[in-house]
Amino acid sequence: MTQYASSPKSGSTHWRWQRVARRIRVPLGFLTAILYLFELWRRAPRPAAIAWSLVLVLPGLWLRGYASGYVKKNRELTTTGPYAHTRNPLYLGSMLIAAGFAVALGSWAVALVLAAGFAIIYIPVIASEEGFLRATFPQFDAYCRQVPRLVPRLTPAQVSDSGASPEPGAPVNEAVTSGFSLALYRKHREYNALLGTALLYLSLLFLRPLVEVFVARAR
Repeated sequence: MTQYASSPKSGSTHWRWQRVARRIRVPLGFLTAILYLFELWRRAPRPAAIAWSLVLVLPGLWLRGYASGYVKKNRELTTTGPYAHTRNPLYLGSMLIAAGFAVALGSWAVALVLAAGFAIIYIPVIASEEGFLRATFPQFDAYCRQVPRLVPRLTPAQVSDSGASPEPGAPVNEAVTSGFSLALYRKHREYNALLGTALLYLSLLFLRPLVEVFVARAR
């Protein structure tokens, strides 16, 4: 969901889990990176698999970018844009991207590690975030009854009250706009997901051939 900015003031239980999740993410990230490199070295990715992976990766990137231009962390319960279809468009986008790279590699091992990582980290995080939002925005339960947690509904939910709650001193236009905001997209630095994805695809296409060239020359 990511409709808040985590801090020690967000609630003791919530903050404790955020610290635990950060600690889990680092070793899990290393494990995934090592497995990714191993699978990449074990066999070259097939061009057809890389092409098919775009069916998942491109929608995932679009969904994350689209959602980042709507969400106003800690200020408002965002219920428009992609948040009218699913309560967690950012996490859904990340799952699509991760699944796409598992397809590109053609690796069940990578797919299982990624699935386990999402289950271990994001299921408790989503529950923690929902507890925070439920305590902060009285209309959150009504929103939950209309919008699924993850799998999106086909038609946008019509939520009557967005529950805007601007922070003191917040710019008026940022607190009240309901459409996509390029300024929010930039503020959340969602372009980093696009850059990271581009680097991963470059590694899929060129890392193994470059390493093979260096190994051949070393001999």
